[in-house]
Amino acid sequence: MSTINFDYHPQFFTATILEWKPLLSEDSYKDIIIESLLFLKNEKSIIVYAYVIMPNHIHLIWQIQDGYKQDKIQMRFLKFTAQKMKFRLIDTNDKRLDKFLVDAKDREYQFWERNSLSIDLWSPNVFMQKLDYIHDNPLQDKWRLTEFAEDYKYSSAKFYYTGIDDFGLVTHYDG
Repeated sequence: MSTINFDYHPQFFTATILEWKPLLSEDSYKDIIIESLLFLKNEKSIIVYAYVIMPNHIHLIWQIQDGYKQDKIQMRFLKFTAQKMKFRLIDTNDKRLDKFLVDAKDREYQFWERNSLSIDLWSPNVFMQKLDYIHDNPLQDKWRLTEFAEDYKYSSAKFYYTGIDDFGLVTHYDG
């Protein structure tokens, strides 16, 4: 694990859909998350080491790259995904859109809780603990999304177990 540059610490990032609503249950909404992460990866503003997209929240281990600011990258990611989710709900005439109406001066709709969690991963041990947590998330009793971590499509577990990255998103923590 020594190939990670800990001068710019990888971060464990969690974002939750407003009021824990299960908007991300459908693959089309998970694909919005993947699309946004791929955009940021391809512009070289982030490296993604691990991810899982759950029905109402996401966990990432990502690393903001030199020349980019953490708060700006997070804001762009959350704003882009929120806009895409809103437009998808509008385009499909989905009544759930009303559940995201908010009484706020700066927006009509809100899709993400305001306080996402971002924790610097200062050591390889903590990094590995978060990596395992992310990959085990779909297996938890309250979710039971799959029997084996590597079988859950919207997780980096398959990449770490088999070397296959279906979305071309993940960089192995060994380099």
